[in-house]
Amino acid sequence: MKSLDATKFSDEELVAKIVEKNDTHLFAVLYDRYAAVVYNKCYGFSKSKEEAQDLTHDVFIRLFVKLRTFKGRSKFSTWLYSFTYNFCVNYVQRNKEKKKERVTVVTDQIKEETNEDEIDDADLFELKSDKLAKALEMISPSEKMILLMKYQDDMSIKEISVLLELGDSAVKMRLKRAKEKVVKAYNKL
Repeated sequence: MKSLDATKFSDEELVAKIVEKNDTHLFAVLYDRYAAVVYNKCYGFSKSKEEAQDLTHDVFIRLFVKLRTFKGRSKFSTWLYSFTYNFCVNYVQRNKEKKKERVTVVTDQIKEETNEDEIDDADLFELKSDKLAKALEMISPSEKMILLMKYQDDMSIKEISVLLELGDSAVKMRLKRAKEKVVKAYNKL
């Protein structure tokens, strides 16, 4: 019997074969293709390399179980990207809830700045990276996600709208609000 070279399969063909045969060896091929990409996305949501590695491992475990839900309506890489982001956003939200349970923090409400005119992209790029990382931790995971998609992953409005299943105008509004919030958080630091 002739063995198949699984590395020659397209992503979609490979997924179909993995689902059909529940084959962990074929899944390893998929893992090899995407481990670095998934790790980089997880690293954007984590506080350390070790945490990013753990998240990557968890994403692939969950992926193996959920692979049969891939319907092929988009490219597999797009679906995996969305899957990874959703996993990481949920992880961050769970961790924030755990922290809230352990520690009660009293915060003062600071008046909103009256100058809420357009925050342009240049404002974001001028922020110091260490302070920016802290500011990103202060906004919601979904806001952080959309900013990372736009500025770290260099995705277009159209690509984000397809991935998040939103209209272009909704994506633009969410980006605008997320930029405003991260700049305000940054200025408070």
